[in-house]
Amino acid sequence: MRPVVGVLRGGPSSEYEISLLSGASVLAELPKDKYEARDLFVDREGTWHSRGVPVSPEKALAGVDAVFNVIHGEYGEDGTLHRVFDPLGVPYTGPSQFDSTRAFNKQHTKDALREHGVRSPYSVVVEPGSAYEAVAQDVFRLVTLPMIIKPVIGGSSVGMSIVRSFHELENALRHAAQVSPKILVEEFITGREATVGVVDNFRGAEHYALMPVEIIPPPGRFFDYEVKYNGQTKELVPSTFSDKIKKELERVATLVHDKLGMRHYSRSDFIVSPRGVYFLEINNAPAVGMTSESLMPKALAAGGTSLGEFLDHVVQLMIRK
Repeated sequence: MRPVVGVLRGGPSSEYEISLLSGASVLAELPKDKYEARDLFVDREGTWHSRGVPVSPEKALAGVDAVFNVIHGEYGEDGTLHRVFDPLGVPYTGPSQFDSTRAFNKQHTKDALREHGVRSPYSVVVEPGSAYEAVAQDVFRLVTLPMIIKPVIGGSSVGMSIVRSFHELENALRHAAQVSPKILVEEFITGREATVGVVDNFRGAEHYALMPVEIIPPPGRFFDYEVKYNGQTKELVPSTFSDKIKKELERVATLVHDKLGMRHYSRSDFIVSPRGVYFLEINNAPAVGMTSESLMPKALAAGGTSLGEFLDHVVQLMIRK
């Protein structure tokens, strides 16, 4: 009898659409001769559906041997789903509740990695409330231009802006506050963007770093939500980074994965500047896109592994655990 794998997608976050697409890709590519895939859909209001019928989470997970969670953003990554999974004892992709919640918060992530020597851009956290003008003036004194404004929580670059003048700062803070009341303000590091996936117990390594992917946004843009999901970037796999830089990216990605308690797989984003490699943020398992245009499947394919083979590997990790 084939194990039943629930593919959990959708969810009440701003990343609903990409989660649906990632889930559809997992449903299509999961080896059908080895597993029975069950589509578990969560709508924007947080209602679960199984076989097209609204049900409680407990009923949806009845008879499921493992859950492949691809709900991006709030609900899927912030520890909420763990309160459903853990009492039921259902294996699921991604880290524990504590590690998932910490990784979802960009500043907590930076704080945790600092003691391990991981370099990241200088940053401050602000909570404007309604005092946007006053906070903008404070930020302008603390961080040099240009700067990156982003919500402390969330993913897919939703709510992110590059600020190049004081006049842009207040609007950027308001934009980020639509996603999170706390806002991370970072120095802007000029360089080349890169991302590195890490997979557990893969190719003989406890934590195996996939080959780095270089991301080239269109001129004058950065890797924001619109650019990311409208196919406006160019990805180089394998990248043209030197062997020394590739090894450093792989080393830091593996270190980040390990020290943040990631499980099964993750993807870390970096800037490679003349000053060195800077870590930007971690995408834990639910946050990693699985569509044909997503970066992780492209890196896997470049290394000779199909998405179906990868999904099989991850499910086996869950079931064996």
